[in-house]
Amino acid sequence: MTVPQPPEPIPGARLLFSLDPSVSHLNHGSFGAVPIGVQRAQQRLRDEMEANPLRFFIQGLVDRIAHTRRHLATFLGADPDGTALVGNATTGVAVVLQSLGLRPGDEVVTTDHGYGAVAFSVERECRRTGAVSRTLPVPLTASDEEVVEIVRAGLRPGRTKLLIVDQITSPTARLFPTAAIVGLAREHGVPVLVDAAHAPGMLPISVASIGADFWVGNLHKWAYAPRGTAALVVAGAWRERIQPLVVSWEQETGFPTRVEWQATLDYTAWLAAPAGLFTLRTLGLDRVRAHNAALAAYGQRVVGDALGVAPADLPEPGGPTVAMRLVPLQPGVAPTIDAARELRARIAERLAAEVSVASWHGQGWLRLCGQVYNTPDEYDRLAARLPTLLAQG
Repeated sequence: MTVPQPPEPIPGARLLFSLDPSVSHLNHGSFGAVPIGVQRAQQRLRDEMEANPLRFFIQGLVDRIAHTRRHLATFLGADPDGTALVGNATTGVAVVLQSLGLRPGDEVVTTDHGYGAVAFSVERECRRTGAVSRTLPVPLTASDEEVVEIVRAGLRPGRTKLLIVDQITSPTARLFPTAAIVGLAREHGVPVLVDAAHAPGMLPISVASIGADFWVGNLHKWAYAPRGTAALVVAGAWRERIQPLVVSWEQETGFPTRVEWQATLDYTAWLAAPAGLFTLRTLGLDRVRAHNAALAAYGQRVVGDALGVAPADLPEPGGPTVAMRLVPLQPGVAPTIDAARELRARIAERLAAEVSVASWHGQGWLRLCGQVYNTPDEYDRLAARLPTLLAQG
């Protein structure tokens, strides 16, 4: 089989970013990259804040945040009145967990594709409340129908108080059938939290159509917002129960303001987030999504071929706009989290390439992303040099 053709570059896109040109930035999914125009928009807001901090914080800031929230919620296809801005997806998950009122004997169910920090949050809340957590194993090759059946078999109506599923999994770059899972859980009376950390900007989503009780997604990854910008969307029946992690002066106004207002937090990232959406729309939403997915697929194949991985053994993400792809590493390479971190650091230092390396069930995985600032030759260079680095141990 031939390697898929890389997409045509989007003219001028690379110049929108201030990334170090001596490094191949192939891991957009971890921390994103903020376009220069968005950086400048945030800096103007910071300048305004520092010119007169008192006026910035007490004259109209709550309304400015609400206006931004409505803008971002509309982009996500979510109800603005049910959307709160938070720092990141992990924060949103923590807000939901501590608002549930878990008790001894209750359980929180996740899958083994979940994000590590979310697992820590679940474990902490279960220890605090006496609830228990259960993890459902889902094979990497499971079809959407099989995923739904695994979840169906894992629910315990009356006892399962929350099911957490990823829209796009972080360690395995897999698109889950979230709408089908939510529908199934609703039939059994089980609330669902969708961790959509990677969805905004990458996927053409409508949060309302998914119908989850809780949905949280980062806009600072694939939607070009400044870091620290995420949205927590809560169904109407739950909004009065949602409490912030820290109580502040908007507590009595209810959701979503009570969650958003954290006194002297730097809100400039949120206020500048619409500039990120403007950049994305200027480049063309569909164009960017198709480009990034095709480039990630190209990178997966050329690096996979270089490592001797058969095309049939390269995981498919399950969606035409998923811009992250996995390449399995040889047995014994990065089998643990510590080994994965060490390998990532070696690749960065010796190959001048930023990638994600994960250990999932004792298997090392290389995760490659595609973004408008990337070019096919960056993956070609990685493919040419990575086998030698791995052979050196």
